[in-house]
Amino acid sequence: MKVLGSLWVPEELSARVPAEERGSGRDDVRLMVSRGTQVSHHAFRDLPGQLRAGDVLVVNTSATLPAAVNGRVGGEAVVVHFSTRGDDGRWAVELRRPDGAGSTLPRAGGPVGAVVRLPGGGQLVLQAPLAPGADRLWWAAVPVDVPELLSRYGRPIRYRYTTRDQPLAAYQTVFALPSPDGAGSAEMPSAARPFTAPLVAELVSRGVQFAPVTLHTGVASAEAHEPPYPEPFEVPATTAWLVNAARAGGGRIVAVGTTAVRALESAAGPGGVVRAASGWTDLVITPGRGVHAVDGLLTGLHEPQASHLLMLEAIAGQAALCRGYAEALRHLYLWHEFGDVHLVLPDEGAHSLHY
Repeated sequence: MKVLGSLWVPEELSARVPAEERGSGRDDVRLMVSRGTQVSHHAFRDLPGQLRAGDVLVVNTSATLPAAVNGRVGGEAVVVHFSTRGDDGRWAVELRRPDGAGSTLPRAGGPVGAVVRLPGGGQLVLQAPLAPGADRLWWAAVPVDVPELLSRYGRPIRYRYTTRDQPLAAYQTVFALPSPDGAGSAEMPSAARPFTAPLVAELVSRGVQFAPVTLHTGVASAEAHEPPYPEPFEVPATTAWLVNAARAGGGRIVAVGTTAVRALESAAGPGGVVRAASGWTDLVITPGRGVHAVDGLLTGLHEPQASHLLMLEAIAGQAALCRGYAEALRHLYLWHEFGDVHLVLPDEGAHSLHY
């Protein structure tokens, strides 16, 4: 990522287990707050004190799927990551190689026509790359009930920086709602993970409102840092009304996670007015495009090469992003889905640093 230059994140700053295994609960993570280039450091439980009555937190209600399943291509053992179900019933899938320690390694996709044997006697057939020139995600014909397959044989996707497999519950947020058709996210909308029911209740009691959206996120690439592929989303009419009313009344719209930003911005016009919308979004938010409906963002810490940092720069600005990440490294914040979080708010004239 050009903005952060040669910034390097040491491996020991990867969060290897969930917060509840490191401390007292899933809200036992740290919270860095950026207001412009002014940075302060808190516990996540301090979040209510960083927001104000009339603010709206936009949350993704997509449930995480147990999207990783063992399979075989000929004599080769593979791990199949089920990413996204297309409108035609096919699935976008990623094949990876087991590394013998429970996690996986990158593997080239294909070839066309390859048959992947699945647990329970099912199979899938690779048909074509998801996008021209891409080799990681492939469209596959899957003549089995995939939600049932995942329910019986699946486990959450995890990457090499984590210590061990975790139960599916560790990858569900307090906002997750099961979908009647079995749809969900291949990877957890992780910015919302530290929220607990008591913290939500406290925020509501202070006048902070919650607005639900849905975006079923597909499989990211921990190695390639690719931009997102088209993903299904929905912004309900009630959320559109709440966001528009809050902005008109001076409230701030704070998205919980990059998926919530993409969903809400996919339903917003250039003037920031949000409408009810659903379908597929391939929106990539960059500093040139900017944001129209979002004032702030609560997010995890992304590696310097991650495409998500373009979104953070669009919201926070280049100087604030660089300052925040330098502070996160200096204070040894933990990265990735089980790590610490960063709240980016508009610069409202703060002029001192708090530690």
